[in-house]
Amino acid sequence: MRVVTTAQPLDVQPTPLALLLLGREADPKSERGVECPGDLPAPSDPDLVERARAAKAKLGDKVFVLGHHYQRDEVIEFADVTGDSFKLARDAAARPDAEYIVFCGVHFMAESADILTGDDQQVILPDLAAGCSMADMATAEQVAECWDVLTEAGIAEQVVPVSYMNSSADIKAFTGKHGGTICTSSNAKRALDWAFEQAGKVLFLPDQHLGRNTAVRDMGLSLDDCVVYNPHKPNGGLTAEELRAAKMILWRGHCSVHGRFSLESVEDVRARIPGVNVLVHPECKHEVVAAADQVGSTEYIIQALEAAPRGSKWAIGTELNLVRRLANRFAAEDKEVVFLDKTVCFCSTMNRIDLPHLVWTLESLAAGKVVNRIEVDKETESFAKLALERMLALP
Repeated sequence: MRVVTTAQPLDVQPTPLALLLLGREADPKSERGVECPGDLPAPSDPDLVERARAAKAKLGDKVFVLGHHYQRDEVIEFADVTGDSFKLARDAAARPDAEYIVFCGVHFMAESADILTGDDQQVILPDLAAGCSMADMATAEQVAECWDVLTEAGIAEQVVPVSYMNSSADIKAFTGKHGGTICTSSNAKRALDWAFEQAGKVLFLPDQHLGRNTAVRDMGLSLDDCVVYNPHKPNGGLTAEELRAAKMILWRGHCSVHGRFSLESVEDVRARIPGVNVLVHPECKHEVVAAADQVGSTEYIIQALEAAPRGSKWAIGTELNLVRRLANRFAAEDKEVVFLDKTVCFCSTMNRIDLPHLVWTLESLAAGKVVNRIEVDKETESFAKLALERMLALP
């Protein structure tokens, strides 16, 4: 069965998205959607490993498997390339001869890969339930309503939207249609520099923390320059005067993993491990970023540990699969790598992609049956691609 997911046109109400509350156990001190399901099940049985190898070998160059850094080890084993969301989408676009792109990540990543790959290529997501709570926090309907609020306040013409890569194709299309650009956690400052050259205000979607941290930490703006637009409140919970005074209008969204790290986490790990270097992702809260020694994207975190001296100690504030993989990798160099928080917390939607789903996908493709295809409609694709191309053109 071919499953096609098509992004909603910008003027049509989308179907409500369900992947907001994830996992089993809530942390009352964390933001909405931050859940910790505990440890993962044991790795899949050896028969599945052999079946995955056989199916992938049968497909040969027809298939290209992408593995996000936050995936389980048993999935990463079969990835042709690993990386963050944008790197993987670009890697997919660089393989025009691959008929099938199997994206082991989450839904918005597969959409981006479909936007950037050729019409003759088919992007597959092994489990359609692998969504992203952050991306789900901004729908096309909500963002269109926000733009109406900005128009009524008389400032829409002064606002450029900048949307994080971790957003749906609908939101990327909105961004492209309104003259904005996409950013990643590694080029957010460049994107904001460009946006402020176009206009005096930025609407940053959907991660408030990346927007705030970049504006304040990297660009010298103040916290008073930022306001948070809450789509669940009338007019975003803001007055017209507050919107007119703001330079950064931040969407009230966050990452369900990075949102759990706290200032207490930083203080606790410093007390437990003297001399530890605290390295966190910019999706963490502002007070966590301010207290850290280093801040950077997933790729930055990996490179920082590669360059670190032997015997150094690191507490990492990002997804646990990656932290555990880095700890194992650098143990031989006597580098101590620990998770920043005491509570184990995986990205529960990333972990929906497991070896059984990957085996089912590869065996289906080997049998000539395309499953779980992700396909963005042409109008949405054109505007979303425009926003992505603006990002690629950034100096």
